[in-house]
Amino acid sequence: MQTLEKVLQQARQRGVAIGHFNVSDLVLLKAVFAAAQELSVPVIVGASEGERAFMGVHQIVALVSSLRDEFDVPIFLNADHTHSLAHAEEVARAGFDSIVFDLSALPWEENVRQTREAVAALKAINPSILIEGEIGDIGTGSEIHESVPDLSKGLTSPEQAKQFVEETGVDILAPAVGNMHGMISSMVRGEVKKRLDIERIAAIKKATQVPLTLHGGSGTDDDDFRKAIVAGINIIHINTELRVAWRRGLEASLAKKPDEVVPYKILPPVIEAVKEVASSRMVLFNSAAPVGQRA
Repeated sequence: MQTLEKVLQQARQRGVAIGHFNVSDLVLLKAVFAAAQELSVPVIVGASEGERAFMGVHQIVALVSSLRDEFDVPIFLNADHTHSLAHAEEVARAGFDSIVFDLSALPWEENVRQTREAVAALKAINPSILIEGEIGDIGTGSEIHESVPDLSKGLTSPEQAKQFVEETGVDILAPAVGNMHGMISSMVRGEVKKRLDIERIAAIKKATQVPLTLHGGSGTDDDDFRKAIVAGINIIHINTELRVAWRRGLEASLAKKPDEVVPYKILPPVIEAVKEVASSRMVLFNSAAPVGQRA
């Protein structure tokens, strides 16, 4: 199977982005993989520290490995938002393809120092693993908020991004460019959309020349996604939208079959609900930009 690094290079050449979808149970994994299989596109599945604690680090590796062995669809496993070297080393040894080593809540100097040390330690375990660093403030948690938090003071500058990449040696950078973890209630209802700072993305890409990740993609305006990909975004994270689809799909299935107790009879509509959302995002992210517009 191709490496994640190679697939990222191909995505950049084609002017598309790879969809990253968090999973915390088999329903989500089956739905996301089914969407990627149907569309024949690469996909990254992510598991945060909380999701890994629920599913099991080695268990999710085994599940993804089994999909790789059985099907010819590029699927990669990312350790999303990992906040300690010990947890990062655990997933590196377990066989994850990439790690988001997220110390963005720490002071700048500590983030740089510890990320640099983590890159060296993790590459010693697996030289081909990709390490992503994060700077700026995009909030925390895939939750439904009542109001939009003010994250304007935590936006990433091109100068900061360049310095961070050079001093840490990360393979991938996650900047703050107007994105936000989670969604607000009006976004869930489809009344408003998140908007991105496209010029900032383009400037950061020019300054760093490394793959860029957009965290907190749920609820973002579709046209902003297209512009962000053209400007240099290579990976887009979707989590809350899947969780909302999972919840609504389960509620609808139980409402139709209030007396059913067999999981494999209740859960297929949930898989379809999540798959529909994942498919729509994958189609959007894989709509290639004209050659002259690619970052």
